[in-house]
Amino acid sequence: MPQKNKVFESYRKRLIEEKSEELAKNTQLIENFIGLCLEKGLKLDQSNFDFIRTIGIVAHYPNLVSLLDPRINNDKEGLISFNFLESEFECKPIAPGYIYCGQYMLMAHPFFRRGHHQESNFSPRFVDMFWQYPGKDNDRYIALDMDRVRVNIDSSMYMELDTWFGAKFNDSPAQIEDGIVKLRPPLDLEPLDIEFFFGDNYSLDIKWYSKENIKVFQAEEFKTEKIKIEINGIFYYPVKYIHSEFNITDGSFRHFDGAIHLYTQNEYFQRRDSDFNYNDKNDLKVKTISRKLFKINGIVTKNDWIKLASQFFTGNPLVVEYFEGKLPDQIIQLVQKVRNSRA
Repeated sequence: MPQKNKVFESYRKRLIEEKSEELAKNTQLIENFIGLCLEKGLKLDQSNFDFIRTIGIVAHYPNLVSLLDPRINNDKEGLISFNFLESEFECKPIAPGYIYCGQYMLMAHPFFRRGHHQESNFSPRFVDMFWQYPGKDNDRYIALDMDRVRVNIDSSMYMELDTWFGAKFNDSPAQIEDGIVKLRPPLDLEPLDIEFFFGDNYSLDIKWYSKENIKVFQAEEFKTEKIKIEINGIFYYPVKYIHSEFNITDGSFRHFDGAIHLYTQNEYFQRRDSDFNYNDKNDLKVKTISRKLFKINGIVTKNDWIKLASQFFTGNPLVVEYFEGKLPDQIIQLVQKVRNSRA
């Protein structure tokens, strides 16, 4: 067996051992939660529990959150009122992405996690900012992980540091001309360069259009074709999407929501090299599966909108290029070094 495979196998065995140890160590905690579920008519056993290094002890069962508390139900967009969650439970600044509910913790939807994978940590820093975003005069909504809750109620969190290049946007949205923008990494870069420097982002599509005294903003973030997720045995290409409405009269955003668009392989390759007007220009329409992830209704300042949008498209230098007019200096320097080494 090659040395690389030996190392991987050893690491895999250690993860299995760690999981068994943590579940055994928390037997009483698990039994207590099973008792809580029995009081609510739910019959869980040891097979419904798992240890995930980035999260902790997790209980899983279809629609578990609503069964534990019938007041917590998705609306027609699959969202929960964050204002309600804050008023009824506890949201701690030290635990973004989690909501304390007595003997368990609710969690933000897995699509907020790195790679949209349910065992990954939350992508810095959008969830952090949303958890701390002031609720006064705003109706906020969030997508939750409805099938899983965290059982260990403590402040232990998997900490992950990230770098973000602050995006500045000085122009007034009211003055932006209607139209489409498509941003791509430099076309002379290799796939490995795109992965390291641009977070596997293939393009960032942006569209502004006017509707009476409202400027509407849309953005879709396309990853490279190697980024896929599997849902019910089908592979999809996840594309983050933002929709916002800017009120020209009062100079602030009145609505802001984000979603994940799930493209099939054919839809992905049809759409990614086109733009937001694809359906207007083609008889074969692309209509993807969409999963709403958050929503804010009310006054959102331009600066707050920029920060939240930047962090939702986490680790994507193309967002900075749009807001600042150029790529981050660090990326420009690294790209130039690559070009010099290949010259």
